[in-house]
Amino acid sequence: MKPKLLVARPIFQSVVDALSTHFEVTSNQVDAAWTPDSWKLAISQHDAALTTGSDPINGNVLGASPRLKIAANMAVGFNNFDVPAMTALGVIASNTPDVLTETTADFGFALLMATARRLTESEHYLRAGHWKQWRYDMFAGAEVHGSTLGILGMGRIGQGIARRGAHGFGMKVIYHNRSQLNSVTEAECKARFVDKETLLKAADHLVLVLPYSAESHHTIGAAEIAKMKPTATLINIARGGIVDDAALAVALEKKQIAAAGLDVFEGEPALNPALLKVPNVVLTPHIASSTIQTRMAMAKLAADNLIEFFAKGQALTPLNQVTVPSK
Repeated sequence: MKPKLLVARPIFQSVVDALSTHFEVTSNQVDAAWTPDSWKLAISQHDAALTTGSDPINGNVLGASPRLKIAANMAVGFNNFDVPAMTALGVIASNTPDVLTETTADFGFALLMATARRLTESEHYLRAGHWKQWRYDMFAGAEVHGSTLGILGMGRIGQGIARRGAHGFGMKVIYHNRSQLNSVTEAECKARFVDKETLLKAADHLVLVLPYSAESHHTIGAAEIAKMKPTATLINIARGGIVDDAALAVALEKKQIAAAGLDVFEGEPALNPALLKVPNVVLTPHIASSTIQTRMAMAKLAADNLIEFFAKGQALTPLNQVTVPSK
């Protein structure tokens, strides 16, 4: 008999069809909302799951799912997974690294540009019929070329943003990371390692690309924003919760920094209503990796992780190593 697979959210039908040759697939293509209880019940009836970043695989779910052997996240982030609990119970976790790096870096830079140059503010102004004549200071924003780009979190995506800034816009790139990059990578990115306080104080545009964890929760709060230049912009394409959204809304309203661009939010898809009341913020609904080609690549890699695991006992891009017990 084929193993039973739960596909938690809608994905490309061609990927579902390909999976169906290897699995007995239950696919939530209608995108019915899960309650905690319905999610736990559904997982408990399957050997594998293809999840997105909003589908939790935690101790509560795992405790009710003794037959689950692997959960493949269609995302590079995996803060919806309790990886230590999965490892302890012999459940493989996998994600989709690399395939979304360049697309997400493209979007991060696009969000930086839109924020610095006040694109959404000016579009709303135009659509509302307020544009009557040209003014020298109309929506005057911040320079991007030649400015200082600060990056917090210098993994693959952070490096992609650094290359775009340094090579494409002549920006001076500084970064802070848990560990300093090797000299070859720094040279490729034209990036200089600094401490976090220097990063906050020196950056004209600060881009957040670090993974979410309990340790990184509210990495940027009121105290950190207070250290930034009043002309600076803050861009978050990492994960909600890395920024204290309430503190950021206050800082934007008080013009403590010039503007922010946010693709992720605490408690998304809900967001702090104060962010909707300030004009100097660009808001997008977690779409940094959203191109057809990239989302297809993510879906295929998640599917291949599942197929490889059941065929060969090893996922292609695992987050943990386990000896799967008999279930």
